[in-house]
Amino acid sequence: MIHFHPSDDALARLAAGTLEAGPTIVVRTHVEGCPRCAAALGRFEAVGGTLLDAMEPVAMHADAFAMVEARLDRPAAAGKATRSARALPANGPIVLPAALDGLDIGPWRWLAPGVRRSRVTIPGAPGADLVMYRIGPNRQLPHHGHAGAEYTQVLSGSFFDETGHYHPGDLVEADGDVDHQPRVGPEGECICLAAVEGRMLPHGFFGRMLRPFV
Repeated sequence: MIHFHPSDDALARLAAGTLEAGPTIVVRTHVEGCPRCAAALGRFEAVGGTLLDAMEPVAMHADAFAMVEARLDRPAAAGKATRSARALPANGPIVLPAALDGLDIGPWRWLAPGVRRSRVTIPGAPGADLVMYRIGPNRQLPHHGHAGAEYTQVLSGSFFDETGHYHPGDLVEADGDVDHQPRVGPEGECICLAAVEGRMLPHGFFGRMLRPFV
């Protein structure tokens, strides 16, 4: 059962298209498996559609139709990853969300003892900070804060921090005032998808060493 969900503000921004690219993928991943949030998103989208219907029409650019046709005729970008071709955990595959389709998922790289990270690249948003984390049993991420909001979706396993205990399907939305240190218990590895609006800010000596890499 899912106990933690994105805020109404995040869902409204997703519906309006104003949520940043990385958080958009994380929130869409949650919505994909959460009927409650899918219904809420539908309501926000309906409100947006009503507002659009109420707006006065504006004349389109003379070349608008030709520009759309040109985009439709453009070949698909090469090298798009399929879910079966992506880097998967060493202890077996997990079901990756449909929101990751067409994105380039990099190899797992060492971040800290027992912690590996895979960077996810979004076409058209190369600066988006979207990553997958693999945190081993009894391991933890460096203690950190955020220069902006952080969105974390649990894909498998579980973790806990100062704010709660999170399981598959849960989405943790932490604002810039939250400092925490996610930890994984002895039960098994945890895999999460995370994005930050801004930047992660690791604390302490080890955290300062990691800052150029996160």
